Amino acid sequence: MITTRARGLANLHAGALTLFTGVFFWVYANVIYHVPFVHLNRSVNLLPYFLCMIGGVALSSRDLSKLAARFHLLNWTDAARLAGRQTALMALLTFTMMFATQDTSISRLFLGTFLVWSWLGLTLLNLRLPALLARMVFQRGNRLPTVFIGRVTDVRRLNDWIAHKEPLGIYPVGLLSDNESAADGGTIPWLGKMADLGRVLEERQVGQVVMLELPASDAEARTVIDLCQEHGCRLLLQNDLAERYTHPLVPITEEGRHFYTLQEEPLEDPLNRLIKRSFDLAIALPVVVLVLPLLCAVVWLVQRRQAPGPLFHVRERRGMQGRTFAMLKFRSMYQDNGNEAEEAKQAQRDDGRVFPFGRFLRQHSLDEFPQFWNVLRGQMSIVGPRPYMPMLDEEFRQQTKTYRTRHLVKPGITGLAQSMGYRGEILETEMLLRRHRWDVHYITHWSLALDLQITARTLWQVFVPPKTAY
Repeated sequence: MITTRARGLANLHAGALTLFTGVFFWVYANVIYHVPFVHLNRSVNLLPYFLCMIGGVALSSRDLSKLAARFHLLNWTDAARLAGRQTALMALLTFTMMFATQDTSISRLFLGTFLVWSWLGLTLLNLRLPALLARMVFQRGNRLPTVFIGRVTDVRRLNDWIAHKEPLGIYPVGLLSDNESAADGGTIPWLGKMADLGRVLEERQVGQVVMLELPASDAEARTVIDLCQEHGCRLLLQNDLAERYTHPLVPITEEGRHFYTLQEEPLEDPLNRLIKRSFDLAIALPVVVLVLPLLCAVVWLVQRRQAPGPLFHVRERRGMQGRTFAMLKFRSMYQDNGNEAEEAKQAQRDDGRVFPFGRFLRQHSLDEFPQFWNVLRGQMSIVGPRPYMPMLDEEFRQQTKTYRTRHLVKPGITGLAQSMGYRGEILETEMLLRRHRWDVHYITHWSLALDLQITARTLWQVFVPPKTAY
């Protein structure tokens, strides 16, 4: 019910914006005819441009539907950003049509100024109109008196949600709770215990019942459903499984059956994987062909002077699904004696194992460049959680329960955590947890835009290393 109201408000707003754009186009065209330095002839056919403008606004309705739940709460920044997308769609359709028809008769100044004024008008409408429409449509006779069932603590956690939904007509009538202290500490009136639901629905004009937790038994669920249906009252159940299991749950539907999973995984979409792989190859191939050979020659020459030994540091790392692979790096330390425990020791600031030029390589992330070869082979990605050697991987797994979530995707040359400045030695569990939280955020929120953002940040850090780089 609440979702339907919000979606309907967004649809009304989209219709109002389309009407505004259409009317404003013709009014502005008739005004601009009288401006001397704007060469707009009355013989020009404006209908195709009119259709492009209102078509752009209509196409932006998808953006409105995404914001439907909080559409009536937009601030200036949200309203301006939304208006920018709407205006961009209008401009895209308009200039595509101009290019396709090779129309030179239309005034570019007219179109440009119209788009600017449209952006200002749409920003103001996006900010003010939804709340105005909500008051017109959902107040007075369309208010939805709501009774809540559950603990006082649950209601308190919903205070912001209730306040945000009041413009949609959600009006709190009171709370039913078996908690005896409910009469003292509630933010809305306490009406009695859950057993009093039938009496409350009989005495008050309740339009909706919200249960703040799933029913404890089938009998309790059946009782609540029967009472709501008997009194023509809507029922809304809050899913508290995430709270019970102390982990966020993501609902999914498979062939009409409903399941919950632990996290979103955008990279399980084959199209997203193809996009990410194309992005990896578009960067890795030019680097391997054009940059890496010259860099190898320079590093090899300096190594011969400061720390003779192999050019590359080749060691085992764990990647996607926990599979091991040989990861390449430029050797930045003096040649080791094969002591695995000593090698697994994390590099520290002013570490004596690092030779002078190796320190420069590490600070500017140049020692990671051979990993572009791992990217070409499909073992790594440009962006992803940084891989650790198996010994450290096992140690970190014991410190963090969800650590191996990072193995759901390919490891990366850089990652979200590294782009946020989390680099260098991990000295305490909290440092590991912060990195891990950013890694999980990347896995569950992947997008090409996020990869581009992380890559740009990392490129900046090559030239301006953070303090944690050593």
